[in-house]
Amino acid sequence: MPRSKPIVPALLAGFAALILAACSPAAKLARNPEMPYPPEQPPVVGKIIHLPTGKPVAEAQMLAIVSDSRIVYVGETHDNPASHRQELAVLTALAERYPGQVAMGMEMFTPSQQPVLDRWVAGELDEKAFLKQSRWYDTWRMDYELYRPLLEFARRHKIPVVGLNAEKTLVKAVGQFDFSELPEQIRSQLPEMDFNDPYQRQLVEAIYGGHAHGNSQLDGFLRVQTLWDETMAHNVAAYLGAPGREKTRMLVVAGGNHVRFGFGIPRRVFRRLPSSYSLVGSREIVIPEDKQDRLMDVEIPEFPMLPYDFLQFTEYEDLDKQEVRLGVMLGGEEDGVRVQGVLPGSAAEAAGLTAGDRLLSLDGAALEENFDLVYAVKQKRPGDRALLEVAREGEKLTLEVLFTATPAHGHGKHPPAPDKQD
Repeated sequence: MPRSKPIVPALLAGFAALILAACSPAAKLARNPEMPYPPEQPPVVGKIIHLPTGKPVAEAQMLAIVSDSRIVYVGETHDNPASHRQELAVLTALAERYPGQVAMGMEMFTPSQQPVLDRWVAGELDEKAFLKQSRWYDTWRMDYELYRPLLEFARRHKIPVVGLNAEKTLVKAVGQFDFSELPEQIRSQLPEMDFNDPYQRQLVEAIYGGHAHGNSQLDGFLRVQTLWDETMAHNVAAYLGAPGREKTRMLVVAGGNHVRFGFGIPRRVFRRLPSSYSLVGSREIVIPEDKQDRLMDVEIPEFPMLPYDFLQFTEYEDLDKQEVRLGVMLGGEEDGVRVQGVLPGSAAEAAGLTAGDRLLSLDGAALEENFDLVYAVKQKRPGDRALLEVAREGEKLTLEVLFTATPAHGHGKHPPAPDKQD
């Protein structure tokens, strides 16, 4: 699904217009549907605005208000740590106010991963086993460190984590074929679908670039977007509507495009299970030069509803870490972790690795599949050394690896799949 990215073109200009209008009693009010009340000051990082009134509030005030709701939706920018701190603040407030009566629904997981999520919360899996069994790097593929504080908090406080999203096989089928063309086995897996929301279609057309890619592709993307929203709404309502959960509250964590304006997941949940809810989101107003290309260059339509109840202004941040990489291309796992190629100038080349080497262990920990190597390398930082045991032409060698900093991934690139490169 598309990454939720900040949409800021014309935003600051809109704020400027509102401030100028507020300064002149005779001036005609500038129209800004996303901010109907002129802000008293330009936005600054950290400030939270109650959008229906335009009033700034402290975080504690926001948390006290949104925790009155049965469901709190937080629309995130997936790769911004500031978004995840906001989610953790909301989850903490809910857990403190309603101990033992809180669950967290997450876009990042599907129902098929629910047994793994349950074992994680129960304390039966360590982090490595959790990531391996949930296939994190194959399914979501955002850096796990973005979500670690949230998931560890849920584990410590025994807060159920609920997988909300549609299975990838279903998404693929819906994206390729109209519903009338789908086999009955696929159609039977679909939730109740509503394609009659005009605001969602306008948003999808804006994000997709109108009809630039052709109507058939746009229709496919609309089907998929609707499937995502309806599936997540179905799973939220099913969980909260189950017998014995009448008092359960839920934090729903999803990308901003599934939450913003309320017609994605929230409206579809309400159709199934009328309940009180609040919308919380963030908007990046400080964007470093190296992140400018992550902005969506689209013009969002003027909707007749506010994007959120509470909006926090943030900086587009990086994770506070430096990544390293071994620098090898990996093959299949028929005979273990096998090197297919070594990247020039990499730590692997400096250590003496060559194509054809079978990697047996790293610092004494066995490497039985590619994931084992990926996870072990992700725990390293620039300047760390490691001992790598290698099988080469019938002999066993021990090589010392010195890890150095790896440049951040460029725009639109995900961390490499564990069976491809590390």
